Formats: sequence, C-alpha cells, structure tokens
Amino acid sequence: MNIRILTVGKLKEKAYLSLCDEYVKRLSAFGTVTLTELPEARLPDDPSQAQIDAALADEAARIRKLIPSGAFVTALCVEGKELSSPELAEKVAGVQNANMCFLIGGSNGLDEGLKREANLRLSFSRMTFPHHLFRVMLLEQVYRAFMINAGKKYHK
Repeated sequence: MNIRILTVGKLKEKAYLSLCDEYVKRLSAFGTVTLTELPEARLPDDPSQAQIDAALADEAARIRKLIPSGAFVTALCVEGKELSSPELAEKVAGVQNANMCFLIGGSNGLDEGLKREANLRLSFSRMTFPHHLFRVMLLEQVYRAFMINAGKKYHK
C-alpha cells in the first residue's frame, strides 16, 4: 500500500513532528508513507472571501499535481462523512489500487472543487482542530485502520 498525505502548511512544533515520525514509522510495516507539505497561500491580514477563494484555488492546483494517478483520494473536511475507526478500516481494506491519498487543507480549509473530486470526504468531528494536530490524528487513525485489518489488538 502506498499512502500519501498532502498537507497545506509546514509543521514546526517538535512534539507534533515527533508523533508524526512515530506513526509514519509504525505505518511503514504496511507500506510506503509519503508526507508532502505545500506552502499555504499568502493572504492579507483581513482577506476578502474572493481572496480566500483565490488562495484555495491556487493551493488546489498545486495539490492536484501531486495526487498519484488512480489514487483513492480522501479530503479531510468538517462537512465530510464521520466514520468510526472500524468503518475507516473497511474503507482502507476496500482500496483496490493500493494507492491512498489524504488531503489536509491549511487554515482556510480545502477548495470546494478539490473536495468534490475526492473519492471520500471525511470528517473526524464537527469540531475544528488545528491542522498541525490533525496530521497526527490522521496518521494515528490510518495506523489504527491497518491494525484493525491485520487483526491486531491495538484497537480497543
């Protein structure tokens, strides 16, 4: 399995970096994990909606160039479908082409067109999380899904 995570924004916090590294290491038992950070589009301090939309479109264009051909694309967004960990494990098990790509937006989220193009729009909650923390949460849940599918005792 090839797992690609495309995220807008650079992760700087050592604690989050350490946790991400740990889950990437654990996931490497199941396949190749690639984390790619894209710079967030620059906006003025008080941007208009048109400026935000243009920035999201720019980020989306850069994201699209990095999505592997034929990958099962999951856009992480608050309006997405909420799944339990076992339900996410079923989705992971059902990926036929062995290529998964997860998209995490920056502070303004993801472009609407990019979300519509995804195979799955996934939400972890209706709450808002910092996108840096969310990266850790995503890696942990993907790892949990693989452990569930492998019949391991990690999931309780």
